[in-house]
Amino acid sequence: MRIPLDRQSEVPLYQQIGSYLRQAILSGNLLADTRLPACRQLARDLGVNRITVENAYSELESEGLVSSRMGSGTYILPQNHFALIQKNDPDALWPLWQQSVKDRDTESKSSMVEEMLRASRQPHPINFSSGVSDSRQFPADEFRKVLQAVMRRDDAAALDYGEGSGYAPLREGIAHILASQGLQTGPENILITAGSQQAIFLASQVLLKPDDVVLVENPTYSIAIDLFRRLGFQVIGIPMDGQGMQVEKLENLLQQYHPKLIYTIPNFHNPTGTCLSSPRRRQMIVLADRYNVPILEDDFVGDLRYEGHSQPSLKALDPGGQVIYVSTFSKMLMPGLRIGFIVANGPVYDSLVNFKHLSDLATSTLIQRTLESYVTVGRYQAYLRRSCRIFHKRRDAMVEAIEHYLPPDVSYDTPKGGLFIWLRLPDGLFADELLPIACEAGVAFAAGNCFFTGDVGGREWLRLNFVSQPAEDIEEGIKRLGLAVHRLKGRK
Repeated sequence: MRIPLDRQSEVPLYQQIGSYLRQAILSGNLLADTRLPACRQLARDLGVNRITVENAYSELESEGLVSSRMGSGTYILPQNHFALIQKNDPDALWPLWQQSVKDRDTESKSSMVEEMLRASRQPHPINFSSGVSDSRQFPADEFRKVLQAVMRRDDAAALDYGEGSGYAPLREGIAHILASQGLQTGPENILITAGSQQAIFLASQVLLKPDDVVLVENPTYSIAIDLFRRLGFQVIGIPMDGQGMQVEKLENLLQQYHPKLIYTIPNFHNPTGTCLSSPRRRQMIVLADRYNVPILEDDFVGDLRYEGHSQPSLKALDPGGQVIYVSTFSKMLMPGLRIGFIVANGPVYDSLVNFKHLSDLATSTLIQRTLESYVTVGRYQAYLRRSCRIFHKRRDAMVEAIEHYLPPDVSYDTPKGGLFIWLRLPDGLFADELLPIACEAGVAFAAGNCFFTGDVGGREWLRLNFVSQPAEDIEEGIKRLGLAVHRLKGRK
């Protein structure tokens, strides 16, 4: 046992030994019934007198932390009634640099929602707050067999770092998938990332520096807002309507703020579910080119279309390297897959590859190889078609439940694809006030204010994920939400 001792300290060595063991016991790092080293052995390991160790053990025994058993040794006693040590105390006196970290708002909003749901003690909580599809639809058994086959085929090569830009056959496969969706690119322009979140981070680090301005839709993806702010960027919102970002207001903002990046989600926007109209897409490309501003296009669920006609990606309309395109397999297939990608042309591609190398060397080669073997154009398209049929029915089930269980003065637009319904509460009701009441009733949603760029705004909105739950749970969840709305109205 290695115990740090300060032989120059005025604190006696036996007390230093006792203090170290006391903290280890109370923190749970040393479990009940663990046998401590014999006094003679520990004294030899630490270079102290045996009496010093005996005194430390005696002090712990007097406190009820350990017990000496004749002929057997010294054992730790159960400590269920003891408080946790200082490191778990929110008021502990940490170093100043620790205090500055502690003061930041680092707790994720999703974890807070999940904690409130757990606190409700509902036997079957229903969570509409997530930002992913239903991984239960993914054929995990089939994927496991593919993974095993890849291990047998590639052996140790599957465990190497691999190429910095990603596994070449996977990049080729992605290029084929994108071509089938109207985006022509080559594998030499594709960089594999650990999900789209890393893709956004890499692009931000390569293109921006602290205090630079980023233009985003308002509202937009809450984690992107948090990321941009944490990296020291100024985030300016552009209003939205039923056709997406109001691009006609973009030029004034470009002239006023001289932004270094436009971040946009043109397809089945998060959180509103809207799609940017074709004229606005083309207008955005023209304005970005005119004012020399790159566009970061986040196409996280563009494949999930249930009705209507598809529109070309901004990257497909890009005449020459103005747009950086990011997408992911994690939202579509399963969150834990953590495979996304960037499509970029020109010198920025090499910068992204280099920064990716500095960030994490490489995305898991084993998972890349397995995904490449699993995903062919035909198989992926078949999976998409099946998922779209299922999710379309779930969307309709949520719309029907909203009409049946929520007040008639809520408002929303039925999305033509994607994951979310963006719903406005009746006047005077706010989502952040409704959320704890809803969680108590056993249902959760994402409160709208976290998706807006300002400190205030969006309180009347909430986001509901309709693809993550089966239809029967959707109806029950919206029924619970209706009861929560009724309770909130009663408190006003």
